[in-house]
Amino acid sequence: MLKPDYPLTTPRLTLRPFTPDDLDAVHAFESRPDVTRYLYWETRDLDATRAGLDTKISRTAIADEGDALNLAVVRRDTGHLIGLALLVWTSRQHLQGEIGYILHPDHHGHGFATEAARQMLRLGFEELHLHRIVGRLDGRNTASARVLEKLGMRREAHLIHNEHVKGEWTDEVIYAMLATEWTP
Repeated sequence: MLKPDYPLTTPRLTLRPFTPDDLDAVHAFESRPDVTRYLYWETRDLDATRAGLDTKISRTAIADEGDALNLAVVRRDTGHLIGLALLVWTSRQHLQGEIGYILHPDHHGHGFATEAARQMLRLGFEELHLHRIVGRLDGRNTASARVLEKLGMRREAHLIHNEHVKGEWTDEVIYAMLATEWTP
């Protein structure tokens, strides 16, 4: 069982559970085509963002395979919610998980995604005691690949036309790290 003592802090960020008050900030990035370009879902209108936020609000602990933490990423200097960070327990038997992150484009290029994702790796390895954590991405998403590389994750696979997403065949790239490779 993983139920972090919230909020989690990094040098520049606070990671905390989502609240209903986060609707406008979440919609500000989920409604943008440049954000959803490489994701499985299209841009979201306010109602779809609200429904997704309800799911995010409920994801504050991991008790079993399939559970996830979905945390708001907030800049400590401004108090503004700038994105989300995700940790999913994908396999109990194999002690595996997956991380993910989405940031508003106004906050790209400053290392915030790397800082938030590093906290999710820490939770996965140090608190949930996972053996292996992956990050999966659309092969065209070079910015996300750079984040995973900065974390020290290893590129393990490039699957050609692996998925049919939004009407087109896309490549999937998989990065991974083992617990023995993790350094905080």
